[in-house]
Amino acid sequence: MSVSPRRALLVIDVQNEYITGNLLIEHPPVENSLQNIGIAMDAARAAGIPVIVVQHDAPKDSPLFAQGSDAWQLHSTVAQRPADHRINKKMASAFTDTDLAQWLADKSIDTLTVVGYMTHNCDAATIYHASHDGLNVEFLGDASGSPSYRNSAGSASAEEIHRVFSTVFHSSFAAVATTRDWIAAVNEGRKIERDNIYLSNQRTKTGA
Repeated sequence: MSVSPRRALLVIDVQNEYITGNLLIEHPPVENSLQNIGIAMDAARAAGIPVIVVQHDAPKDSPLFAQGSDAWQLHSTVAQRPADHRINKKMASAFTDTDLAQWLADKSIDTLTVVGYMTHNCDAATIYHASHDGLNVEFLGDASGSPSYRNSAGSASAEEIHRVFSTVFHSSFAAVATTRDWIAAVNEGRKIERDNIYLSNQRTKTGA
């Protein structure tokens, strides 16, 4: 008999910097991901799933997330909703130098659902960290997002970054789902299955 997941919803860095500041989320469209983040938070509340809100802190002279600035503030989508726990972090992973791991252990959480920004940075670092610590991880791809990048190593569109990281997550580290499908799984008390590296690779050869 399968046991229902003991979930917590982790809302990462939904701050004004990504919506009106210097690091705009481009894909999926930020208005869509914000809406889905709010929907996920409301669904978690209704289902008795604890909600953890994370906020990134940078020095006051930083070009991004300068502590105390308007860009550093949580976006109203998250700020106006209740949270069971709040974390301020200075590194990409929400686990580094915070009480997140202990808080989850104290609540006997075995499944961490990740939403927020950015897919490839703080979401990724947190997903890898959680997976390595033995947690089941879920990632809501339509409640997250990325900007585009260009540097001396190359360039990538926001769509490419978000899609590639989501594909990699689902191959091993986190079950990737839509907010709608996640809510259905929550209501049914079931786990969302991730794929595996072998099959993810083999499908590229077979076309399946």
